Parts: sequence; C-alpha cells; structure tokens
Amino acid sequence: MRFEEIQKRFDVLFREVNKVVVGQQDVIEQVMAAILCDGHALLEGNPGLAKTLVVRTLSDALDLKFSRIQGTPDLLPSDITGTYIIDDSAKKREFKFQPGPVFANVVLLDELNRAAPKTHSALLEAMQERQVTVGNSTFKLDTPFLVLATQNPIEQEGTFKLSEAQADRFLFKILVTYPKYEEELEILERFTEAKALPSVKAVFGKETIMGLQALTRQVPIAHDFKKYAVDVVTRTRTEKKLIEYGASPRASISLVLAAKARALLHNRKHVSKEDLQAMAYPVLRHRIILNFEAERNNMDEDAVIEKVLGR
Repeated sequence: MRFEEIQKRFDVLFREVNKVVVGQQDVIEQVMAAILCDGHALLEGNPGLAKTLVVRTLSDALDLKFSRIQGTPDLLPSDITGTYIIDDSAKKREFKFQPGPVFANVVLLDELNRAAPKTHSALLEAMQERQVTVGNSTFKLDTPFLVLATQNPIEQEGTFKLSEAQADRFLFKILVTYPKYEEELEILERFTEAKALPSVKAVFGKETIMGLQALTRQVPIAHDFKKYAVDVVTRTRTEKKLIEYGASPRASISLVLAAKARALLHNRKHVSKEDLQAMAYPVLRHRIILNFEAERNNMDEDAVIEKVLGR
C-alpha cells in the first residue's frame, strides 16, 4: 500500500470513528498509535467519558475481534484465560479447553484496578508473552493483540493498585478528560435524539494492521532525535529534585516507537521533535514516581514531564 493511500485510509478511519465518538481526538490518536506500535494502553479517566465507546468503535472500524472484561475483586484468572470443561458430546467424556475472552484482537478490561493481583498476573502474561498457560498447556493468542485497560482515578476503596513493574508493561497511560462545552452539546444532541448509533464500516483488517505495524518501525528517525529521546528518559533518573525513581530503557524504546507512529498518523515520512515531545507524556507518566517535593508543590506527572522536556 502506497504512503498516500495509507493517509487516505487514516482519514476515513477517523471520520468513521467520529460518527460515534464526539471529541476525544487525542485519546483516539493515542490508542491508534498503541495499535501501530503493537503495544498496550492504560486509559485513566472519570466515569462516563466514553472510554469503552472509543475502544469498541475503533475495533469495529479496524475490523478486529473485540471482547470486554469487567474487573471485579472476585474475577479469577480463568475468567480471563479460559479453563478446561468436561465435554461428553461425542459419547466419550474428555476435558476440552474453553477459551476465555482474552482470545480476541482487542481486549478491554474495564476497571483493571478492581481486579485482584492474581488476575493482574494472568493478564500480564498474555500481554508480555502473547500466550496463556492453563494447566500444563500453553495457547498462543491471535495477532494483532492489544489490551486496553481502564482505571477510575476517583474511587480507590476496594481497589488493587498496579505495581510499578506491572504498569511498565503498558506502552501508554492515556488520560481521558472531560469534553469541551460545544462537544458536550453535540453529545446531548446525538445521544438524546437518535434512536441508535450510526454503524461504522470497517476500514482496515487484521492483515493490513500487521503490515502497518511493520511499516511503523521503518519510519526514519534522525540520530540526533534518538539521542534526544534517550536524553529525556535519562533526565527522569537524574532530576532528583522532583522524581524519586525514573523510567527504564523500555521507556526509550517506547518513546521512539510512539513518535514513529505519530509521524505516520500525521502524514509525515520521518519523525520530528514535536512527535517525541507530544508522546513523552503518555509514555512516561506511568513510569516515573514523584518525590515529596513535587507533591508539596502540587505537581502531577505531566507537570514534571513538561519540566524535564524543558518547556
């Protein structure tokens, strides 16, 4: 597929998604970037901000198999991965593996922090190894495979926070914010008058997505920009006035890949410094731990990242 054709398809894709989702352009773009990077994303936002709607609509537009899991304290690993059941349909009793909802292309785990740590571990094996182990058997997952997990930052009672090592497995932490005034008016008109949401046509398919993932890694980036990416990540380890623990080399890899995906989505054939600076926020905000001085000055992760970038 030629570069110009890819850009036309991206334009069609975003138009199709915007038939259903009002606003949230940054969220849609960052989720799409995660797909192009073959990574996973953590979406954090208050209830009712269309996190599930964005993911489901993008899955439909990309023609990918979608499954949704609701995070609860009693959710078991087998509820995600699947389990063996007794099958006697052939007049002979035998154990048969029943695949769980993780066997999909796009898996949405709603309220990840409500699930227990043991369930987190089962999901993280699927994310990292692209496989699940049940008993003595290992089952490969379909490709492409993307986990999008949501978190509610308000309610902390009865939740299980992800450890820093677990959070580092996510390529992005995407913040979902409230819509603008005009966008909320449009949401009212769209969801209180129409009987049903418009249908979204498939723009890409599995094979095309995997081809785009390979193309993303081929987007050129200047050596100076690679050094800049490493400098930014290194600064998170040396900025001891504000940051207790900085990001690992995995963040450098993620930052360059994310910048390549953003360049492709913005109709550019090479990575710019703007791409690196824009993607530094979703790549780094869950990989740094602030110290008391930053909290005393009411600085959140994004404010500290802005300081690290020197903006």
